Amino acid sequence: MQKTAKRFWELDAARGFAVVLMVIFNYAFALRYFGILAITSSNLFWFWLPRFIGALFIFIAGVSLTISYNRKKIKKDVFSQYAKRGLMIFLLGIAITLVTWIFVPQEAVLFGILHLIGSSIIIAPFFFRFKRANLLLGALIILAGIYLQSFSVDTNMLLWLGLKPYGFATLDYFPLMPWFGFFLLGMFFGDVFYKRGKKMFKLHDFSDNVLVSFLTFLGRNSLKIYLLHIPALILFLIALGFHISF
Repeated sequence: MQKTAKRFWELDAARGFAVVLMVIFNYAFALRYFGILAITSSNLFWFWLPRFIGALFIFIAGVSLTISYNRKKIKKDVFSQYAKRGLMIFLLGIAITLVTWIFVPQEAVLFGILHLIGSSIIIAPFFFRFKRANLLLGALIILAGIYLQSFSVDTNMLLWLGLKPYGFATLDYFPLMPWFGFFLLGMFFGDVFYKRGKKMFKLHDFSDNVLVSFLTFLGRNSLKIYLLHIPALILFLIALGFHISF
């Protein structure tokens, strides 16, 4: 029987914390979208919260991928292995694009967080060799992405990179620049603090704590929750008698 690789509870709990914040934000946004809850979109809290959540998910994905890579004894097939994994997540992003294109075409998700994480996993093997230099590369990509936000183009073809047309609107947008920079920062963190796939620092084990156990459960099932939580909210609102229209 093949031995299952040890999971690190602190990473699952951190991802679970991001899941909680994601559900809170997305439910609040959905209730506002359907006219049920009044939220001021100009409020800085609601502006920065989704960006913090996205950065946390992307950073943890970079850490986790580096741990997975460093645990591999045979590394010659990593490009194909991670290409398959990344493509699966990217295709889920395409599914979200199709669904939003049908229901909310004016704000369809063309390059959201699943597109970003899927793409990052596909191209990450090219950056494994840089190890601690990924700290600098990640910072440069983040800065370049912030700089690109001041420009507009006449096409949607460069949305993946971080260049968007004037007046572009979407429900979810995480281009490679700056967000792949956070993935690289996660890879740097994974190389430094989880060298060879082993934890290099001491941390008291809180995994038996009820709250931490709940967060780790959410973290281990984050993709399923991401895909199902909005449809679940819509069905719940319909069951309560709300008229839901897009």
